[in-house]
Amino acid sequence: MSSEQIQQRTEPAVYVYEVPVRLWHWVNALAIVVLCISGYFIGSPLPSVPGEAIDNYLMGYIRFAHFAAAYIFVIGFIGRLYWAIIGNRQAREIFLPPLHRLGYWGGVWHEIKWYLFLAKEPRKYTGHNPLAVLAMHFIFVWGAIFMMITGLALYGEGSGYDSWQYQWFSSWVIPLFGQSQDVHTFHHLGMWLIIVFVMIHIYVAIREDIMSRQSLVSSMISGWRTFRDHRKVDDGR
Repeated sequence: MSSEQIQQRTEPAVYVYEVPVRLWHWVNALAIVVLCISGYFIGSPLPSVPGEAIDNYLMGYIRFAHFAAAYIFVIGFIGRLYWAIIGNRQAREIFLPPLHRLGYWGGVWHEIKWYLFLAKEPRKYTGHNPLAVLAMHFIFVWGAIFMMITGLALYGEGSGYDSWQYQWFSSWVIPLFGQSQDVHTFHHLGMWLIIVFVMIHIYVAIREDIMSRQSLVSSMISGWRTFRDHRKVDDGR
């Protein structure tokens, strides 16, 4: 056992999430809220607006909010990838899950049993637990990549053939799916996948704060993970 592991097992608090990770988390959360609300209305436009059409620009404002939040989401994701390279171990764990480790899959199975109320005791980690890492990698990380690619492809249709969005994305994404409407459909389905993921993410974070006797929600504000029973902490190595 390394000195770092000993320290993490004997101290009631560990600094886990660095400032750029926490800032990205909350900006990203706000961007996702705006994207989902505006995306819903883009897919299901309002049936009518009061007054003459020439006096209203409601759907135009909704589309602008969607596009602005999308660019914030894309830029934030790129910045998050950069910090995964230069940040601490917890900054990159959702991008590089240790799928090759047998012990990791044992942790995934234990977390499944814990969430199903079949395990008696929780395992505590300084970062995300193995099941959370798996879900965030395959649902959020790859889901975000899918949404960015399809979103930029759809945006490229309106920006024109000479735009970088069309040349880099629309030119191959739309033919890959068959037609523009198919891209719209899968992009819309991706939105609902993200919504379900966010709902489960919030539920699990609050649940673990209460049942596992360790901080999750406040950790993404202060950066510190605290443990009420710190003798049972696993650093996730």
